[in-house]
Amino acid sequence: MSILAAQMALTAVEMKPRLFDLDFQLLQDAVLMIIAVFALFLIASHFLFNPVRNMLQSRQDRIKNELDSAAADMEEARALKEEYEAKLRDIDKEAEAILGEARKKALANENKIVAEAKEEAARIVERAGVEAELEKSKAVDEVKREMVVLASLMAGKVVNAAIDTTVQDSLVEETLKEIGEGTWLS
Repeated sequence: MSILAAQMALTAVEMKPRLFDLDFQLLQDAVLMIIAVFALFLIASHFLFNPVRNMLQSRQDRIKNELDSAAADMEEARALKEEYEAKLRDIDKEAEAILGEARKKALANENKIVAEAKEEAARIVERAGVEAELEKSKAVDEVKREMVVLASLMAGKVVNAAIDTTVQDSLVEETLKEIGEGTWLS
């Protein structure tokens, strides 16, 4: 052991202090470590980072599409709201137009019913007038029959009395005046 200790002491004396203790082996290990880390980074990038990037990119695209879709839906909803508000404004006008039309139809219907009632009343009055004329002519005919009966009774009395023609003419004239010439002629 003493030899070993002596050799170590000798090597310690032979070694010169170096700057930062850099030697060739240390540099070689550092370069290999850098290459290994870089290779590990490339492998991890290919198998881990790229799928994560792709997933993040797809998520970002999906969110962007959903935002665009939501904006389009909001615009469509705004347009529908404006359309419905316009329809609501027009409903009042349309309802007023329908009511006005219904009033016109009701007024026309009322006028038609009144006209038909007037026509019916005129027909009834005309019928009543015709019936009154018929009754009047029946009454006139009855009066004429009675006059004929009276005249024949009177003629019978005249014949019975054997009156002369002057008395007979005066009786006929007197009877005609009582009855009236207009009644006899009609």
